[in-house]
Amino acid sequence: MTARELDAAGVTDPVLREAYDRCRRLNARHGRTYFLATRLLPAGRRPAVHALYGFARWADDIVDALGTGASAARRDAELSALQRELDRGLRDGDSGEPVVRALADTARRYGIDHGHFADFMAAMRSDLVVTDYACYADLRRYTHGSAAVIGLQMLPVLGTVVPRDEAAPHAAALGVAFQLTNFLRDVGEDLDRGRVYLPADLLAAHGADRALLQWSRDTGRRDRRITAALKEFEALTRAVYRDAAPGLAMLDPVSRPCIRTAFVLYGGILDAVARGGYAAVHRRAAVPRRRRAAVAADGLARVVAARLRARGAARRPAALVSVPCDGPYPPVPEEVA
Repeated sequence: MTARELDAAGVTDPVLREAYDRCRRLNARHGRTYFLATRLLPAGRRPAVHALYGFARWADDIVDALGTGASAARRDAELSALQRELDRGLRDGDSGEPVVRALADTARRYGIDHGHFADFMAAMRSDLVVTDYACYADLRRYTHGSAAVIGLQMLPVLGTVVPRDEAAPHAAALGVAFQLTNFLRDVGEDLDRGRVYLPADLLAAHGADRALLQWSRDTGRRDRRITAALKEFEALTRAVYRDAAPGLAMLDPVSRPCIRTAFVLYGGILDAVARGGYAAVHRRAAVPRRRRAAVAADGLARVVAARLRARGAARRPAALVSVPCDGPYPPVPEEVA
């Protein structure tokens, strides 16, 4: 965490500054796309975002990064310990665990609903026992806790130009869209962890199932039934992006470049999966570095424009236009700088 960011956020306590810095390092290591986008936020808001995402990454690490060598009982014990520390931190506003300390401080500063953290932890615990989903509705119930609440946690930090309740459904949808994108990208890696996030009824509609996915992963061979299922899941994911898009113009203008950049880059992962022939069972798709740089540069230009407008220029009404990047991204409001 740079001293400038912490100074801008009003974080002066040395122990708390170190806690925020640890969250920033977690974000930088695990979330390249969103870490890049977060750098487009005003400096004073970045530490809070790092605290929220750093905590989420830490919990997710307990579920996944301990690896298949860690028993479900051990992971359950780790999550239970984290839950107790979280409850104490949110109650007391402090914690002996640095990541929880930063999270508790962020929750206090921005008045974030503690229920969002409870829902998130419940979703993380379900990953210890749930290995697949019968239908899309079941998956969406899971993604409420694992992803939608992340968007809702972020809203007070980002700020809105409309009542927060009006922007909340779009923020929740964007969190879900990002996670569904990850599910499509990581089909093979999730199989290795013993999980299938593609709904069973969606797979069955194309003549596929978990066993076929595993066969494809093990043999490296492609199957048109899997490709058809992945295409349908991509279409479902793009529909969630469309639900999220109107919310971009509802954000504080100085926050829009960050979220717009994440919107475009995550949407680009869908395009990368398609360009790769829907081979997500075998390899992870990624947005090319050149495209990432171009989108980041566009975001920087929008940051400058937003700061100029914030000095007194009248805000223009929002209008829907296509994103000026290659790839069939969903339309986003023009005024997201």
